[in-house]
Amino acid sequence: MSDIDLSRVHLIGIGGAGMSGVARILLSRGKVVSGSDVKESRPVLALQSMGAHVAVGHKAENLTLSGQLPTVVVTSFAAIPQDNPELVAAREHNIPVIRRSDLLGELMTGSTQVLIAGTHGKTSTTSMAVVAMQAAGMDPSFAIGGQLNKAGTNAHQGSGHCFVAEADESDASLLRYSPDIAVVTNIEPDHLDFFHTPEAYFQVFDDFASRLTNTGVLVVCLDDEHAAALGERQKTKVTVRGYGSAAAAERHPDIAYTVVESVAVADQISHAHMRVGEREVEVAMQIPGTHMVLNAAAALTAGVLAGGDVAALAQGISEFSGVRRRFEFHGAVAGGEYRGVEVYDDYAHHPTEVRAVLTAAREKLAARGSGQVIVVFQPHMYSRTQEFAAEFAEALSLADAAVVLDIYGAREQPHDGITSQLIIDCMTNKVVHQPNFSLVPQTVAELAHPGDMVITMGAGDVTVLADEILFQLRTDD
Repeated sequence: MSDIDLSRVHLIGIGGAGMSGVARILLSRGKVVSGSDVKESRPVLALQSMGAHVAVGHKAENLTLSGQLPTVVVTSFAAIPQDNPELVAAREHNIPVIRRSDLLGELMTGSTQVLIAGTHGKTSTTSMAVVAMQAAGMDPSFAIGGQLNKAGTNAHQGSGHCFVAEADESDASLLRYSPDIAVVTNIEPDHLDFFHTPEAYFQVFDDFASRLTNTGVLVVCLDDEHAAALGERQKTKVTVRGYGSAAAAERHPDIAYTVVESVAVADQISHAHMRVGEREVEVAMQIPGTHMVLNAAAALTAGVLAGGDVAALAQGISEFSGVRRRFEFHGAVAGGEYRGVEVYDDYAHHPTEVRAVLTAAREKLAARGSGQVIVVFQPHMYSRTQEFAAEFAEALSLADAAVVLDIYGAREQPHDGITSQLIIDCMTNKVVHQPNFSLVPQTVAELAHPGDMVITMGAGDVTVLADEILFQLRTDD
């Protein structure tokens, strides 16, 4: 991709989490940036304030927003159809069209590339690694799939030698990178609409490991069966460093590097004692859940391998306040009928993610000594719902009550017979099917009691309900 001219870049879907991040970095490097999106949004307004030329709506004439035709057009092949008028115009003008992953790979050239991959936990782990490195004075460049609560941004052009980014496996775009440090948090079959078989999905992570530079390091989670197996397969080919619990480290002694010796959970904070190589360190997690402790261990390992001081990195992770839509706290009810009810929002859209978040919620309430968990779940994509209906039902059973919405189709069209009822029919705990968005806050109010925890969950537009539910509970006081 080194022959691509990045002097004038046009991004279709510029307001998206991934696109807006690379747009920020391009602007920081003095490039001319233009783009389009279907609606105005906070990311779009922020980019415009930085000097980007952005249009709402997709039209062929958007290619000349900057006054000249772009030297390259960037798109997401999954989200943007081939008959998009800007794509059609780009082909007519013989303008190169590349993926966001191609652009990101180009932007990372010359840096120590730290790539975080895995079925779950990419954004949280990447974010923790960034915050840890910042605390260690490394000032990394980064591009992540969510906004850091502390920094309020999803990308940054740093002065340090590292570039930290997520490596997305959903369309095999992670194979566009050549990492110096490659982290794999876990591997579980997903995105089978693209890969078709679990075997093909597993293979993409082996292929990713083969993309490591000659001096590169593969970092794997030892508590995840398939990630640990990847490390065992690759240890004769590349340097492998594993992280995980003490029990998992005993199962994989040859590759164990960062060991979580103990975890103590309080109402708000999980305290973890970790051994990193020959060093021992304490990490205090503000985000609950064993899965988050493992993500912290991954971030710590990546930071140490990139040259950071382990104590400074650990302090940075202890100050990590989260990422938007990852167990994000929206508020609590101060008094009245719903006194003490807390409302959270989370992006979880795979059974394993749902299970991890609800387990963390139960641990948090158990430490407090009272309260029930109410989840408002919106299934994401028809193919995923069909594939994992029973698994979703099992995961959602960790909640005391569930409000299940209709499926958010995303890029998929409705399929006959595939509805939220597939999940509901498999559930054994208290469940309410609520197809009407406007009635969800009232439905939650009918289920809630003082001290409960409400979590809106899913990768679609369910996120807008968190504040509406909180408003309803406060109003009913």
